[in-house]
Parts: sequence; C-alpha cells; structure tokens
Amino acid sequence: MRTVVGVLRLVVAALGTAALVSYFFYTLGFSTFSTVNYFAYFTQQSNMANVLVLGVSGVLSLRGRPEGRGFAAVHALVTTYVVVSGIVYGIILIESLSNDFAIGVPWSTQVLHFWIPGFLVVDWVLAPGRTRVSWAMLSVVLVFPVVWGIATIVRGADVGWYPYFFLDPAQVRWPDEFVMYNAIALAVIVGVMSALIALSHLRPGPRPSVLLRRGRRAEVVGTEAGGAGGAGGDQPAGACDGSAPVSGADVPSGTASGTRSK
Repeated sequence: MRTVVGVLRLVVAALGTAALVSYFFYTLGFSTFSTVNYFAYFTQQSNMANVLVLGVSGVLSLRGRPEGRGFAAVHALVTTYVVVSGIVYGIILIESLSNDFAIGVPWSTQVLHFWIPGFLVVDWVLAPGRTRVSWAMLSVVLVFPVVWGIATIVRGADVGWYPYFFLDPAQVRWPDEFVMYNAIALAVIVGVMSALIALSHLRPGPRPSVLLRRGRRAEVVGTEAGGAGGAGGDQPAGACDGSAPVSGADVPSGTASGTRSK
C-alpha cells in the first residue's frame, strides 16, 4: 500500500509540474500577462510548494518511512492552501457562469484547481501512516495568506492589477464587501486546516490478531529469559514469581494467564 501511495504522489507531483508549465504558456496570450503576475497567484505559489511536498512525501512512502512531525505540519499547511485555492476558483467559476461571463478552463487549470486538490483530500484521508499534526498549527495557518494578501494589495495599488476580484477595490466595495469576502476566505482556510488536523488524529486501534502475535512474542521472550537465568529451569517462565510480565501492555490477559497455567 505504501508503495502504491508513494508512486501516486510522485506521479501527481510530475503532473502538477506539467500543469504549471502549461498554464504559464497559456497565459502568454493575455494582455495582462507578465512573469511576475503569473507567480503572484496564490494558486501557483501553493501548487509549486505542493509539488515539492508531494515529491518528498512520495519518496518517504516508497522507503516505508513515516513523515516527521515538522514535515507533516508543512504537508498539512500546503494541502490546505491547495484545497482552498480549488474551492475559491470553483466559486469564482460558478459566479461567472451565473452572470453569463465565460472563463477559459484549459486542462492545466482543471488539474491545478480540481484534480490535484481532490487527490490531496483522498490521499490525506486514506494514505497509511499519517503522522499526527498538532492543533497548534492553527495559530500559523493564516500567516502566509495574510502576508500574501497584504503584499498583493500593495503591489496591486502600484501596478493596477490584482489576481483575484475580492482584492480589487474597483470590483468590491470598501469596507463591507472587502471585509466580507476576505473573512470568508480566511475562515475557509481555518476550516480546512482544522479538518485535516482532526483527520490526522483518527487512528484505528490495533487488530486483535496483532495483539495476539505480540502476546505470543512476549511469552517467548519471557520463556527464554527464564530458561537462561531461572533457578535450574524448574519454574515455568512467566509464572507468578512476583516479577512484572514482559510487555504487559501488549499481552491480552486471557492469553497470558492461559500460557502460565500450562
């Protein structure tokens, strides 16, 4: 399972890279195109970070190694930003269509805004070995979006261009509409991050068969220890001699007592 997940992550990382490059050339035909404008989009920045995160997590999965707590926190942050980018773009697309304003949606846009966010959600829910993310990460999840938003507004006032309508004072009223739209966006970010953290804390308990095997291994260890250091081997290993049972937390009581009674 880990091998499959690792391969899928690397494939999606490659697909994301191809989509970013393709969308760059697609935007060359727009009058507002500039290299700086292209990289100013929240979607582009979050997806570039996601390519790196998916690459690293894919390699870790192929090696059978869990993500460290720090990297898992970064993974959750980047996943949140990519998923929120898809949600926001979907809302903008629906709003535009309802107002009879068509927006071009090339394959690269579909991949960056819909397919990759969808994969990330499924991967986060189903991938094995998910490292728990601390709830303290909620205190930093808005740092990047707020810094990005302030920088975008300042630059937009200078160059007269904004990547999203809810940051453009010519398209939203100040302060009511501006505050409302941006508050909703920030709330969605916090909500998605909260959901990812909560999912990372959901862990199925060990299966009974696993516990049984652990119990048998513990009894074997106890038997070997008793035979090597016991009083001439007359006393069965694991007998009630006042010593603490080996790995008692993992040994089912029925299994341990049944073994000692033999």
